[in-house]
Amino acid sequence: REEVTAIIRTSKPGDEALVVLQSGGGTVTGYGLAAAQLARFKQAGMKLTICVEQVAASGGYMMACVADRIVASPFAVLGSIGVISDVPNFYHRLKDEGIEFQTITAGKYKRTVTPTKKITNEDVKKSKEDVEDILKLFKTFVHGNR
Repeated sequence: REEVTAIIRTSKPGDEALVVLQSGGGTVTGYGLAAAQLARFKQAGMKLTICVEQVAASGGYMMACVADRIVASPFAVLGSIGVISDVPNFYHRLKDEGIEFQTITAGKYKRTVTPTKKITNEDVKKSKEDVEDILKLFKTFVHGNR
C-alpha cells in the first residue's frame, strides 16, 4: 500500500503506471487486497499497464484484470478463474493415538472444516457453498474489470 500511495502522491497528470506481474495465485483475501491497491492507480486518474512474462493465474489474474492494458509474452499463462479450498484432516489419526482435540465456537458455521474434527456431510456442504460464493464474486470481479 505504501508504494502505491507514494507513486500516486508523486505522479503528475498524464503519468502512467507499469507493473510487471508474475503470480500463480494464492489466497482470495490477499489477492483481493492487491487488486484493490492496483485499482487505486486508476482511481487517481493514472493509466495502468500490467506486463505478464510467465503467469498471471487465479489471484494473479484478478490483479491483472484491473489494468487498462495487459501485455503478455507469447507463451504466458493468463486466466484460471477458480477457487479451491484444501484442509488436511487428522481427526482419525488423532483418535487412533488417543488424542482428543476440542474447539469451542459460537455460531453454527464459525468453524466447519478443520484439521482436527470429524468432518460431517453438513460441513462439506457448507464449505462447498462458501467456495461457490467466492467463485461467483471472482467471476463478477473479472467481468466488471475486463
